[in-house]
Amino acid sequence: MQPSVLNIAAYKFTRIESLKELRQGLRNLCQRAKLRGTILMAPEGINLFVAGDEPSVGRLLERLESHDEIGPLDVKRSFTAYQPFNRMLVKVKQEIIAFGIDGVGPGSGDSRKISPAELKQWLDEGRDFTLLDTRNDYEVKLGAFENAEVPHIDHFRDFPAAVDRFPEAWRDKPLVMYCTGGIRCEKAGPLMAMRGFRDVRQLEGGILKYFEQVGQDHYRGDCFVFDQRVAVDAALRETGAAQCYACQAILTEDEQQSPTYVKDVSCPHCYCPPEEEQAARLVERQAALDAAGDPLPGSLPYDNLRPIYVPARCDGMPLVDFLTSVAQAGSPEWWSAEVNAGRLQYAGRRVDASRRVEPGQRYDHAQPNLVEPDVNAGVELLYEDEAIVVVRKPAPLPMHPCGRFNRNTLSHLLNQVYAPQQLRNAHRLDSNTSGVVVLTRTRRMAQRLQPQFSQGLVEKRYRARVHGSPSQDTFRCTAAISKETAAAGIKLLDAEGAASETEFQVAQRFDDGTTLLDVRPVTGRTNQIRLHLWSLGLPIVGDPTYRPDGRVTKQQALDAEDPPMCLQSCSIRFTHPATEQPVEFSIGPPEWADASWRPDPKSLPLGGRVGAAVARDDS
Repeated sequence: MQPSVLNIAAYKFTRIESLKELRQGLRNLCQRAKLRGTILMAPEGINLFVAGDEPSVGRLLERLESHDEIGPLDVKRSFTAYQPFNRMLVKVKQEIIAFGIDGVGPGSGDSRKISPAELKQWLDEGRDFTLLDTRNDYEVKLGAFENAEVPHIDHFRDFPAAVDRFPEAWRDKPLVMYCTGGIRCEKAGPLMAMRGFRDVRQLEGGILKYFEQVGQDHYRGDCFVFDQRVAVDAALRETGAAQCYACQAILTEDEQQSPTYVKDVSCPHCYCPPEEEQAARLVERQAALDAAGDPLPGSLPYDNLRPIYVPARCDGMPLVDFLTSVAQAGSPEWWSAEVNAGRLQYAGRRVDASRRVEPGQRYDHAQPNLVEPDVNAGVELLYEDEAIVVVRKPAPLPMHPCGRFNRNTLSHLLNQVYAPQQLRNAHRLDSNTSGVVVLTRTRRMAQRLQPQFSQGLVEKRYRARVHGSPSQDTFRCTAAISKETAAAGIKLLDAEGAASETEFQVAQRFDDGTTLLDVRPVTGRTNQIRLHLWSLGLPIVGDPTYRPDGRVTKQQALDAEDPPMCLQSCSIRFTHPATEQPVEFSIGPPEWADASWRPDPKSLPLGGRVGAAVARDDS
């Protein structure tokens, strides 16, 4: 394709006061002429890079050079076969070239110009002088004059600080500086003079003018330009250099051959292996998660509206009886007081205590100035990808809003970090059980993963420390568990209940009369491990419901200062819902799994230890 788009670059330091009027006029002209590029104006002058067809560019130059405050411009011209700019920007700024040093500008100090031909002669003769490149490192990478000194800066605003690091010997001999088109040297020169450099000169017109008048003698490589061409050669033709969209690094043709270069995504300078990227992302997420739990979000008073749904078993119950049975947050007298105070609503209206409930109804319990009990918010992120999140849940910490908890829950903490995504629990652990938890990030992934749990395709392993010592090292329990939850919110054994099976393996017997077990639940009934062990005379240490004295008490979350319940979900294996490959996540043992750990006296059975149990094997 024949080059037909004229590219111009020009700058001029001159006092401009009519900035607002000039900006509007230039915007209108460029829009009508279909020009693209950038025109920057400031009280100190004008700087522009513009491209378009030759007649249109000519009209722009005529408008600028006829303006009383601008006048003739030294214009650099080149041609391309396409428009190298995406849009037209006409902008007023404080400076046309950002520097940030007051009192430094053209004319504020001695900085003579040296022509391209004269610089070439100095280089041909091998004169003793310092040649200084004032450009950024990424520009220097593409090309520079032989033996030029480099300030090693990322932005021109860093140049004044770099000057303070220059060798003292540079101050007393000639110093010639250069940049792309000369404009940066217009400010760098006066600054150098102010800092005590006695013979400072700047290459007139910069590298581009040198290419135009002299060619490439003594220059190696290409010259970076600030448009889609990225770089030009000594003939001012576009080269094969590219710029990374992700990190803005300038890429040579060799670097573009790297497998890590994916246009608009990554390059050899910013590519991060997936495992390193995930690790970095987890560190950031973990910091956000730690912040979300400090302070605990439910520990600061707030007004809450807690939904309570009517199950089928409560059909026709008086309202207070239903609340006492399902909500389990208070006595009948307490619930009567809440209803009479107008804090129970149905469809936004307060209800009467004599009301009878129907299955599927939702009642809302208004809780003004609610302060939730403290929990353990030390959630640890183990893994995440686009489909799932895996965490180590501490205890006590409820999985989701229930009972006394709404904000002090795993779901609330995680959703604060992953918002606007709402993570979905693939399974659940009791508030008092610690360990590995898997969540999905989208509805689609949830629909793929959750059936694996309901169909028994997920392999789960637990650790448990129990009172007593089983008579066998390997045993199992197949006692059926009630399908309905009792009024106290607990599950019990029921010969007519749901088939259940748990396998146990002794890991270590301790001299305090407790035993560490490896546990594999074959089925996944609510409270299955706890209930099976209790039924075998091996209650879990610290279990507040299935107690070592043989009692079963109301299901409740432990308080944060209570001794732990010694049950941990230590590993889980399933088929990844996105990759369809088997994956496994596991964690190390908790403190209570060590032989030196001792149960809190409050968790011991009345009258001493539980005796040796006879394991049930229904094979």
